[in-house]
Amino acid sequence: MTQPRKRKASADRKAEIVDVAIRLSAELGPDRVTTQHLADAVGITQPAIFRHFSTKAEIWDAVGDRIVEDMQALHAHPVVTANDDPHNRLKQLVGQHFVHIEQNPAIPAILFSRELQAGNPPLREKFSAFFGARGREIAQLIAAAQKNGIHRAEIAADDAAQLVTMSIQGLSLRWLIDDQSFGLVEEGSRVIGGLIDGFRA
Repeated sequence: MTQPRKRKASADRKAEIVDVAIRLSAELGPDRVTTQHLADAVGITQPAIFRHFSTKAEIWDAVGDRIVEDMQALHAHPVVTANDDPHNRLKQLVGQHFVHIEQNPAIPAILFSRELQAGNPPLREKFSAFFGARGREIAQLIAAAQKNGIHRAEIAADDAAQLVTMSIQGLSLRWLIDDQSFGLVEEGSRVIGGLIDGFRA
């Protein structure tokens, strides 16, 4: 006799829908993911999706929260060398970022989806705030390296941080457009690592 399907708690079901939305974004592209796709993948009806999220935009808000939380947790405690070298900490932070992206290819697809964010200002603001905070962290590491005589003093830390951030985004986007045809971690270490090494005094 077939056992009736056990109903999940609302919080668990919402988390499952978010997980599926992220997975399908990697497979289909975030702009093509419909609530029917989500319902089919989760194994529930489309109306059931809207019992957990009142609108599709609310689903993407939850997806954005998950992405930001995971990336913040990734960099919450950057690896510190024995001498607390800010130059190496910066390279480690960038390396961790690329490892995370390579393991979660839906992230750049969602982060750089103009169509998705154009219809959802809160989502766009969420990602903008995250990148702003990440840029400030990078600028602080560069300034610390300058203070320690590791990076050249004439470099504008904020401008250098923006260059690093934009280079990370650009490489991640090229990796996505090129259908992940190259190793993002290896390429990131070579390209962005070389850029950061160029800051050395």
